Amino acid sequence: MKMHGFCLSLLFAVALVGVIGCQQEVPKTEVPKTGTPSAPAAASKSVTESTGQAVVDSIKAPLDKSRAVEGTFEKAAGKTADTIKDAAP
Repeated sequence: MKMHGFCLSLLFAVALVGVIGCQQEVPKTEVPKTGTPSAPAAASKSVTESTGQAVVDSIKAPLDKSRAVEGTFEKAAGKTADTIKDAAP
């Protein structure tokens, strides 16, 4: 019985420490003030556009395929429904 109470109090203590620890903010570090920001080098517009278009195309192709399959399923479901209607007395 004492072991059960000990485990319960230990669980409560761990939960309390976790809640208190999660509410603390990360300390802010000072950023050295320089004349230029430490941003990545600017990419050329054509490279950015071609990369963006490649991403769009890589997403678009599977979506087009899934739409085609969806159309096939709709046709098959329609045929099945017609077959069931014809078979019903």
